[in-house]
Order: sequence, then C-alpha cells, then structure tokens
Amino acid sequence: MNQNKIEIFERMLAGGLIPFSDPEYPKIFEAVSQTINLSVSLNTSTSVDQIRERLSEIIKQEIDESTTVFTPFYTNFGRHIQIGKNVFINHACTFLDLGGIVIEDDVLIGPKVSIITENHPVNPNERKMLDLKSVIIKRNVWIGANATILPGVTIGENSVVAAGAVVTKDVPNNTVVAGIPAKIIKDI
Repeated sequence: MNQNKIEIFERMLAGGLIPFSDPEYPKIFEAVSQTINLSVSLNTSTSVDQIRERLSEIIKQEIDESTTVFTPFYTNFGRHIQIGKNVFINHACTFLDLGGIVIEDDVLIGPKVSIITENHPVNPNERKMLDLKSVIIKRNVWIGANATILPGVTIGENSVVAAGAVVTKDVPNNTVVAGIPAKIIKDI
C-alpha cells in the first residue's frame, strides 16, 4: 500500500521517518495542542481517580481502576500510550509517545522516568524529520527512578532497570540492567 495514503497517525505507529513537510503533519500539532490543554487539567487533579479519568481522556483508552498514576505526568501526544492493569507510575514521568508506548500489566515505574519514542536523524539534511520507534515494557517490569528508555527498546518480562540507567537497546527477560548505556549486571 502507498505510504502516502495511510493516515499519519498509523504511519507514526509503524515507525520510521516522517518529514516535517508531510502534508498531514498539521494533524500532529492539532493533537498536541489538545493534549497540552488536557494536561493542565490532568496535572491539577486532586485524586487518583480523577487522574485516571483525565489521563484516560488524553490517551483515548480507559485506564483500569487497578492502575495508579501520580502527577505531574507529562506527555506530548498521549494517543499512542497503552497502559495495562495493576500498573504504578510515580511522580514527574515523561512519555513522548508519537512512536507508541505499550506498558503491559503489573509494571512499576519510578519517579522522573522518561520513555522516549522520538528521535531525529543525525544527517543535517534529514534532521527536520521525526524518526519514530515504539517502546514496549513487558509484564512485571520495574523501572527505577530517573531512568531513560530510548526509542525502539523492549524491556523484557520481569526485568529491572536500575535508577538513572539509560536504556539504548532491548533488555532480555529476567535481567537487571544499570548504567549509561545500560548493561546487564545480573540475571534474576
């Protein structure tokens, strides 16, 4: 199928390069503007139930009542975030989700964690493009405070990402990673 005939939001989830000159790029800015407005309401919520309700509106998916998110919570888009059941997301996390973020059940995310699905090419002639790759956080993962998960990474089931780690490549199931860049330090 011709890539130009697929809506920009689908192309974003498929990953790869999207030039700022794409004729549908204004749709992204429109969605981001809506998210900015909704984020004000989200980050002034006064209860976990209200946070869940307002974040559900941003991500366009109902968040299960077993999931807890603390504010402030930052996202630039929101529509490409999927959050499972029994998930805990602590204060001041940033999810840049244009490329898609999937968080499976029973995940713990510490404060100030950044999950990033967006990048730009190094080549200056291509830099005004988005380079999108999804991030998948598998079941029962624990991500420590201030860790950063970069585009295209899958964190394997039951794994632990140590506080402050910068994860640049996939993490196998049942491992602990730490450092910059993150490396396996032990098996679970």
